[in-house]
Amino acid sequence: MPLKYASARFLTSAPTLASCPADSGAEVAFAGRSNAGKSSAINVITQQKALARTSRTPGRTQLINFFTVGEDSQCRLVDLPGYGFAKVPEKVKLEWQRHLAEYLQMRASIKGLVLVMDVRHPLTEFDLTLLDVADERELPVHILLTKADKLKRGAAKNALSQVRSRLREWEDLVTIQLFSALKRDGVEEAHQRLDEWLDGPVGES
Repeated sequence: MPLKYASARFLTSAPTLASCPADSGAEVAFAGRSNAGKSSAINVITQQKALARTSRTPGRTQLINFFTVGEDSQCRLVDLPGYGFAKVPEKVKLEWQRHLAEYLQMRASIKGLVLVMDVRHPLTEFDLTLLDVADERELPVHILLTKADKLKRGAAKNALSQVRSRLREWEDLVTIQLFSALKRDGVEEAHQRLDEWLDGPVGES
């Protein structure tokens, strides 16, 4: 386990793009439907139990949360608000989604987006919307098909193949893998993608 990810620490939370930390350095953002296992994926990738908050109530992540990786704040992981499932008023939900889209469209330091999807329910309307946003600014996306342990190996591989087939038009922008936070499967592959994006001293193996 590379120490650079285990050293991740909470930096700050921001309700809007304007209140985010200085737009410099390199960031990798994590986004996904509220019950897709985004927080669990971040915790396993950083080998920490509670870096990102997990909850039995989907939609608890309402702010843009920043975590530093390494000794300074120039490399960061960003936990974006969960979307699509939270039991909140529609007005609030739309406000979350607006801030999320603004971050992805306007943040200069973002180098890549990790899009978290439940392997059993991939490519929701919200997922496809985020892919469109990423495509507009040519932002690379790495998809984690989480909860792969919920399926037999053959079924999981079949789901992976189906998602790859549906996203063939984005194959120059999107990479996809199976992931299980419970079994800790796919962590090394995820690290490799993060290493590529967080290019520099902290991102080296």
